[in-house]
Amino acid sequence: MKSSFRSFRLSILLSLAFVLLSAALAFASGGGEGGHGGTQWKDFAWKTLNAAMIIGFLVYLLGPKIKGFFAGRRQEIKESLESATAQKAEAEKQYREYAEKIDKASQEIDGIFEMIKAQGVVEKDKIIEDAHKVAQKMKEDAQARIEQELKKASGQLRAEAVALSVRMAEEILKKNITAQDHEAMVREYMDKVVNKH
Repeated sequence: MKSSFRSFRLSILLSLAFVLLSAALAFASGGGEGGHGGTQWKDFAWKTLNAAMIIGFLVYLLGPKIKGFFAGRRQEIKESLESATAQKAEAEKQYREYAEKIDKASQEIDGIFEMIKAQGVVEKDKIIEDAHKVAQKMKEDAQARIEQELKKASGQLRAEAVALSVRMAEEILKKNITAQDHEAMVREYMDKVVNKH
């Protein structure tokens, strides 16, 4: 802080010396005509001394305030830089956190997608297996129905064949058996039944 104040004072003194030198050069270029040359120099010297005293007094009075202003401004800039650095670090930290969360969410989404895909394959295999089972059951049911219908048809055919055979036998018997043959058969049947009992 002291070095900055010293450099501030030095810059003010150099500025003052430059102003005085410029004024002296301007006065000297006027040539100091007539007998008033010595008076003009005195006048110039008093004015320069007045200006130097006023500037010195202002530096004395305002120096601490100017120093405080620049010191405060420097502190504000330093704090702003520190705050900006902290905010940048926080933003980078949040960015890393969000990037990690996004990566994690992306991995979870990929995992869920793979799980759904695997479940879809399992479900598809299960549906195909169930369809095969249903088809096999339908085939077995159809086979059983066909066999049942065949048995039923076979039984009906036998029954019809037996009935047809009985009718044909009746017809043949009616045509070929006489009343005497009929009586003989009845007697023979009766004899067998009576003899057994």
